[in-house]
Amino acid sequence: VQASTPSSHGHQTMIERLRGTGGSSRRTTDATRADPPPPVLEPATPDVPQQRTTAALRARHGWCMAGSVASGSVSGDLLRVAVAAFLSRYKGLSRAHTGSDLQIFLRWCADRGLDPLALRRSDVELFVRWLEEVRRFKPSTVSRRLSVVTCFYRTCVIDNVLESSPAAYVRRPPQPAESPTLGLSHLQFEAMIVAARTSTNPFDYALVAMLGLLGLRVFEACNATIDDLGEEHGHRVLRVVGKGSKIALVPLPPAVGRAIDRAVGDRVAGPILLNRNGARMDRHAATRRLRRLAATAGVRMPRMHPHMLRHTFITTMLDAGVSLRDVQIAARHADPKTTMRYDRARKNLDRHPNYILAAYMASGT
Repeated sequence: VQASTPSSHGHQTMIERLRGTGGSSRRTTDATRADPPPPVLEPATPDVPQQRTTAALRARHGWCMAGSVASGSVSGDLLRVAVAAFLSRYKGLSRAHTGSDLQIFLRWCADRGLDPLALRRSDVELFVRWLEEVRRFKPSTVSRRLSVVTCFYRTCVIDNVLESSPAAYVRRPPQPAESPTLGLSHLQFEAMIVAARTSTNPFDYALVAMLGLLGLRVFEACNATIDDLGEEHGHRVLRVVGKGSKIALVPLPPAVGRAIDRAVGDRVAGPILLNRNGARMDRHAATRRLRRLAATAGVRMPRMHPHMLRHTFITTMLDAGVSLRDVQIAARHADPKTTMRYDRARKNLDRHPNYILAAYMASGT
């Protein structure tokens, strides 16, 4: 069974075929009950191009389950199809990251001789404890990887691979009310902008402007091309492809437009941000540039990384008095609770809505 991305009908047909031949690998408490030995399935022998395509997909999207999924058995084949059916729901970077998180769980099961399709709730609880106490991951990382496991088992229930999900009632670790990411203060952010504007590298100013003044994610800024620049209703905009391949038009303030024009120069095509070799800048090169700029500006942070500027973009807007709804739209957060985690001054009594209501009803009071 290949782990390439077949259609949903193909997944369902293969799952029914495997289940019909005794593919269910759930545990049974009755020792006297034994299933008949499953018949031998003849594996498909695809041609060489299909084998190359499958190997490329596995290497790129985290489908390489050689050490995580047992092969050569009906249970292993059923698990491979279930994993492929689950990952086919995603695309792009989301599929790669989801496959990476799921592979950690499958390797954990393989190291302990557990069948992922026969786990109980207590086994998933042990996996969460392992992430917290042995690997010492942050609550946000543990919650994300548990979410991937939960979605995987939910897909197995939808595809009739399992009758119920063992991760349905597993508690997620509590997360802090505020974002743990450290942002820059107003003066530190201003020093970073000045250092980038006076830098001899024209891409430094564009990088800081796109991350800190537009609030782009680092992969959005690195993937932006000259062809994404345009105009919309009299505004100069940048076409951004965000999470889930969602497209957004981000207006460019004059300062950001000048920074991008300086980085583009006389070029008419290609990426906006380039590294020193003239190739597209990636997140690693962006991190190195920001750390050099922080050292030049005298900004001392324990670990400078690109998301700090996006964090600063949100917190600075909230500190400037921009409404939470407008900040959510600018940050392109699907849930307003995500934006609220950045609001460091939400407990400030000076901004309490009681004062606004009293001022609005001042004529009657």
